[in-house]
Amino acid sequence: MTDQIRTLLDELARARELYTLPARAHQRAAEFSDQTLAFLFPHFAPAAAGAPATELAALLAALTELLGAFGCGGAAAASCTAVFERALGPLREAMLRDAHAIWHADPAAKTLDEVILAYPGFMAIACHRLAHLLHGLQVPLLPRMIAAHAQRQTGIDIHPGASIGPDCAIDHGIGIVIGETTVVGARVRIYQGVTLGAMSVEKSLADVKRHPTIEDDVTIYANATILGGDTVVGRGSIVGGNVWLTRSVPPRSVVTHRPADLRVGDEGTLEFHI
Repeated sequence: MTDQIRTLLDELARARELYTLPARAHQRAAEFSDQTLAFLFPHFAPAAAGAPATELAALLAALTELLGAFGCGGAAAASCTAVFERALGPLREAMLRDAHAIWHADPAAKTLDEVILAYPGFMAIACHRLAHLLHGLQVPLLPRMIAAHAQRQTGIDIHPGASIGPDCAIDHGIGIVIGETTVVGARVRIYQGVTLGAMSVEKSLADVKRHPTIEDDVTIYANATILGGDTVVGRGSIVGGNVWLTRSVPPRSVVTHRPADLRVGDEGTLEFHI
């Protein structure tokens, strides 16, 4: 064994002694997220005819165990678990409304079951609803782990702190990024590649609203980038594909690039001027 390997082994041993987070943290967070969806929707349950009361007890026990593993035990864990239990009904209702919004927004969606089972947008927003609930309860780290699980599954990155209103329709969804202080209103439709981000990533701005506000009934088409904590997209607006937006727009605005100018050039060739 070389001196270099001995040094590495010593460093790893010290790191493991100092590590206080639960073993298999990623896996356990993913399992809890999947367990919650399995309780709320028969689509994900091991058996559609299972006993909900038994599954609820198992879910609450899993949360209590996870809270303790992440450093939140005793009365704080009991209070958090009680609030979580009361929120399960509204959580399922919010997820169902999102599924209906996606179904109504996409002519290719034949049934609600198809949306729930096969649409990454539904999976991403469902996991976000769960993560956001736990984030609001000030549960340490677990909400971020659930968001990371959703991102690995769907390619959609939503920070647990982002506030997203009801009836959110994420279509296709791959590459969407929604930052921590984003506020999204009701009935918003978001397509793939959209970024709702910050103008600056300075660490000193951690407690400042850095991400935009999207008001009700806004549609944001593919690969649009909307940045800044003071940026407000007014109610009922449409933001076109590939738009770069860093200032507010009033309600019912249509924000697009100048259309491409197609001309017939010399020798009959087609020329595009953008």
